[in-house]
Amino acid sequence: MECRVKPLRDGNADLLEDYDAYFEGAVAEIVALSREVIDRATEIRAKYGVKTPDAIHLAAAVVSGCDLFLTSDHRLDRFPGIAIEVVQPFPSP
Repeated sequence: MECRVKPLRDGNADLLEDYDAYFEGAVAEIVALSREVIDRATEIRAKYGVKTPDAIHLAAAVVSGCDLFLTSDHRLDRFPGIAIEVVQPFPSP
């Protein structure tokens, strides 16, 4: 969701379509916000002090068996529960 906000706000339909195509592809999976995800997110937030949205993202990745978590937030690379790669966000048009 976060990556779609700026293109939507800026009226950048091309970038918005690129994000939508990525999330509809086989590389990404939308994970339900289950009780298991909420419980794991609570544990992650309590133990590592990350913000609630980050804890939910990490928990969903761990619960779903994600192989690699991509983020532009270098503060998340200290989380040991999953392989994390810090990437540069897409350049602004």
